[in-house]
Amino acid sequence: MKDIVRHYLEALEVGPRQAFRNLALFPLLSAATASLDYLLLEDALAQGLVEVLEKDEEGAVPELKVVNRSPSMVLILDGEELVGAKQNRVVNTTILIMGKTTTVIPVSCVEQGRWSYRARNFETQGRMLPQRLRAGKARQVNESVRAFGKFRSDQIALWDGIAEQAERRSAHSPTGAMASIYEKELPNLQEFTRHFSPVEGQVGAVFLINGEVAGLDAFGKQETFSRAFSKLLPSYALDGLDLLEPGKKHRVFKRKVSAFLRASCDAPLYPHPSVGVGTDVRMESEDIAGFALVLGKELVHVSSFPRETKGGFIRAGMRSYSQRRRNRGL
Repeated sequence: MKDIVRHYLEALEVGPRQAFRNLALFPLLSAATASLDYLLLEDALAQGLVEVLEKDEEGAVPELKVVNRSPSMVLILDGEELVGAKQNRVVNTTILIMGKTTTVIPVSCVEQGRWSYRARNFETQGRMLPQRLRAGKARQVNESVRAFGKFRSDQIALWDGIAEQAERRSAHSPTGAMASIYEKELPNLQEFTRHFSPVEGQVGAVFLINGEVAGLDAFGKQETFSRAFSKLLPSYALDGLDLLEPGKKHRVFKRKVSAFLRASCDAPLYPHPSVGVGTDVRMESEDIAGFALVLGKELVHVSSFPRETKGGFIRAGMRSYSQRRRNRGL
């Protein structure tokens, strides 16, 4: 499993930069493509092949139930928002759901002030957890998997992060919903997205904000990246807006992208059984934190984030997941 992740990352080529304001990306290119056949969650939901529900009638904040009635596997992406039921959630890691199965998946709440049904089922609305919060969640899930064998986030830290970003963006929500930030910033996000588009052979991207690497997402299939791009880009652009310094220009160097790729390749890897099918491989070093999902000999998705940057991507003084649990007596 470790060799599959490293060989995939080592084989990626870095394409020409795309940029707008303080957000830039470098395409990651590959001539290879995975042979795996699966549906994306939004397609499976639209076709009525999958239901995402509360775990049971009472519900449980960190878990949801996915009923896959299709014979096909269904891919659910890390950070993808699920809207509905008792409160909106985001997925804690990328998961492949086997056909004709019911699977309980780990999630985090992104709507602190609601615990009542708006609908029985969940749907997707094309949003992901903003980049800085997603990076923090990746570190928290890594700690949780290592310490407890569970794909859990620090829910309090996530709620705090959403509330702080909503305050900075003047995006009021009576239920503290992450969705309100996206809705408030929709015109600005649309302006960002007009300046970026996938290129031929692109399977991923390294994103930079204010000239510093913010994260990497790449997939085994070009088609999957092209579809995920419409969610990934706004999640980085939202933090670009948060860190925008009007009138200031930031130099963007390709060598930082190459260095980050090397750091991701060199990071120690820790395989664990996935929530669905395949192997979840946690990536952890002094420089980066992330994960990859591997099935058989093929990589499905890899994502990594820098631990610290000059751009403020890690909130100063944030305590670790384990420390918060100890302080709460958990």
